[in-house]
Amino acid sequence: METAVKAGRPVWQNASGPQLRSSERSQKPGDPPAARIPTAIVYCEGNFARVDGKTANGLVRHSHAYRILSVIDSHHAGGDSGQILDGALNHIPVFGDLEAAVTHEAAIPDTLIYGMAPSDGKLSADDRRVVLVAVSLGMNIVSGLHEYLGDDPEIASAAKSRNVSLRDIRKPRNSKDMRLFDGSVANVKAIRIAVLGTDCAIGKRTTATLLARELNAQGIKTVLVGTGQTGLMQGAKYGVAMDAVPPQFCCGELEGAIVAASEGEQPDVILIEGQGALSHPAFCTSAFILRGSQPDAVILQHAPKRAHRCDFPNMAMPDPGDEIALIEAFADTKVIGVTLNHEGMTEEEITAAIKDHAGTLDLPVSDALSRPAAHLAELVLSAYPQLRPVNIAAAL
Repeated sequence: METAVKAGRPVWQNASGPQLRSSERSQKPGDPPAARIPTAIVYCEGNFARVDGKTANGLVRHSHAYRILSVIDSHHAGGDSGQILDGALNHIPVFGDLEAAVTHEAAIPDTLIYGMAPSDGKLSADDRRVVLVAVSLGMNIVSGLHEYLGDDPEIASAAKSRNVSLRDIRKPRNSKDMRLFDGSVANVKAIRIAVLGTDCAIGKRTTATLLARELNAQGIKTVLVGTGQTGLMQGAKYGVAMDAVPPQFCCGELEGAIVAASEGEQPDVILIEGQGALSHPAFCTSAFILRGSQPDAVILQHAPKRAHRCDFPNMAMPDPGDEIALIEAFADTKVIGVTLNHEGMTEEEITAAIKDHAGTLDLPVSDALSRPAAHLAELVLSAYPQLRPVNIAAAL
């Protein structure tokens, strides 16, 4: 276990490579300590498979950095998290409380991850008690809240006494160490594609993750730059929590992550995870992402059945055509495709929505979760055919 109480920091400064997902690799007897992926329980009381549980939702779908053992949510106790979230078993169980989750394991798990993203970004009294119990058990804590656990005297003292770490993902570096935008992103040779959306918590990170995985599977070297707490928890090698950075440095910090990804990996494509929505008055991160990444192209994520913005019942969702026009007016870029979030939709409705949006917007449209990953990659390949791997046999 780590022995210091750590603050979060931009991942692009970390030279270590990403680890494999829990479903792809597990610790074996005799493995050297460096090969072991930390185990984690994800706390998501009352919010799993809901919008505010997006961190937990993302972690059970994909995690390089932690081997996810279980989820805590008494509303779904006894269920399988994959079945609850996506209708497919993933064998990561859901328990009603921390005691049940810990008792299920042969040894105390390494980490408790706070798996929620409440709109106020703060820890509730009940959640705080769970964190303190986990610390008393010797578990490290990972949090993406705007309220930093390392600054809480009681939690910090408890962590120090138990010799465990507190990792505040959203705690930025000192401003003296932050980077201003300098235009060096223009020298990046990789095609830069930002995955933006018409609302927050709409699936941008999931789409970007699946797209990166599929492009790499097709032999197109792709790196995903994370811009939010969940992506960094999942193990993104490059990125920064944009909404925790002072505005003066947002563009420069993101530019630095992209330049580091370019220099460190020499990829064909760099995907940039979006945040919020450019048209959303409560968020400014999309503007910084467009300015800092200077993307060659944008993929837009939209939820056709979502009636209003998350946490804003009196604020109607924008039309995707209007969002596209705004993005292309705001930045020197082009929207090359649309991906759908099929929340609340039947299979027939998904098929109809894909067809209708493709016709109305005159763009390729897919659904990242309900359609083959190859369809998702085609959004990129149709815009950039030079990326298609050369079929040597066909060329002879």
